[in-house]
Order: sequence, then structure tokens, then C-alpha cells
Amino acid sequence: MTFTIMARCPDSGRLGIATATRSLAVGARVPHIRPHLGAVSIMAIADPRLGDTALRFLEMGYKAPNVIEALVASDPYAEYRQLGVIDDDGFIAARNGTMNRDYAGFHIGDNHIALGNVLVGEHVLDAIESGFLAKPGDPLEDRLMAGLESGRNAGGQHGGQRSAAILVYDNKPFAHVDLRVDIHDEPVGELRRVYDAFRPAIPYYNLRLVDARVPTLDDWLAEQNK
Repeated sequence: MTFTIMARCPDSGRLGIATATRSLAVGARVPHIRPHLGAVSIMAIADPRLGDTALRFLEMGYKAPNVIEALVASDPYAEYRQLGVIDDDGFIAARNGTMNRDYAGFHIGDNHIALGNVLVGEHVLDAIESGFLAKPGDPLEDRLMAGLESGRNAGGQHGGQRSAAILVYDNKPFAHVDLRVDIHDEPVGELRRVYDAFRPAIPYYNLRLVDARVPTLDDWLAEQNK
């Protein structure tokens, strides 16, 4: 009951996932990323332990298609899952389980996957891709948000959505962007509101994690706007 856009930016090296679902707290289960390794989405009946397992496979040198194979071989409920993997070398793979509910599918493009299940139709995947690809020069996180919104605007999933999340890493071991809406009547719209408020502070929080001498956010923003 989820739709997701996941991608790798070959220029910046960022890896990111934006996702929305009918279930609660999607950000706690679906997106898994480790910088310099890859991005993993575990969907449909999402077991976050499989995300950790997939990242360990990537750490051992598996490429995205091999990670999918290994996850399926190790999971007795693999047919209930929907999986997506993008590794840091740009290899991409995805899989629908035979028990995924219609419409379920994925579109793989250059450095991205649009995927979902219990969608109102395949056109939702088309819309996600179109939104993501509309402004190729924008930062990855902006493009992920655009893709998620386009999927929502195209009808999203049956029954609507109740949670949404965006997770992006660049070259640091901590997240570049990690925002969640765990329960809301319109979670993609609420994620957009939170993202727009947070976006100017992204460089600030990345800086503060490595330099405790930085001023408060308000003072820092005031200085940037002079």
C-alpha cells in the first residue's frame, strides 16, 4: 500500500528515497540508505530487518540484482514483499512479489526507480517519474519531493495515504535530509510543508553536526540572508 521514488544522483553522489503509504510511520520501515553503498526500499509487507540485511549485502560487495536475489532466497515471505535497490555504482534492481496487490509494479530509469503497490493504476508510476525528471538540475531532495507529489496528484493508492517520508544521504555518515510525517490526513502535503520550512536549514544542520561553534539557526539564517 505504498508508492515510492528512489534515486541516486551521479553528480553529487547523494542517495535518496521519498515514500508515502496508507499505513502509519512509513519512514520507520520502507527507506534504508547507507552513504557510498546504496539505497533500499522494503515495501508491501515491509520488514525493516530486510533493509539492514540488504545494506550488509551491499557492504560485502553484492550489486543491486544480487541483493534482490539474496533477499528473496533468505525470506520465507518474499512473495509478500516489493523490493527496490540502487547501489552506489549505479546498478538498479526491483521485484514484485506474487502476493503484491494490484496495481503493483515498478519503472526503472537512469539512476531511479518508481515503484508501488495497491496503486489506483500504472499511471501513478508514470506521474512519479515525470515529476522526478521534470527538473534534472535541481537537488536530489527537491526532485524526490516533486516525484512523490506527482504520484499523490495522480491518485496515489486505493484509500489514500496516512504517512510519508523523505530520506537523503550524501557523503557524510549522517542523513542530509530525514523528515517524516507519521500520521496525517494528507501526509504528502504535510511533508511538503515541513520540507519547505526545513530546506533553508539543511546546510546549517549538516554544519552543526561537525562544528559546535555555529550560532543558533535564527542567527545563522539572518547572516545568510544579509
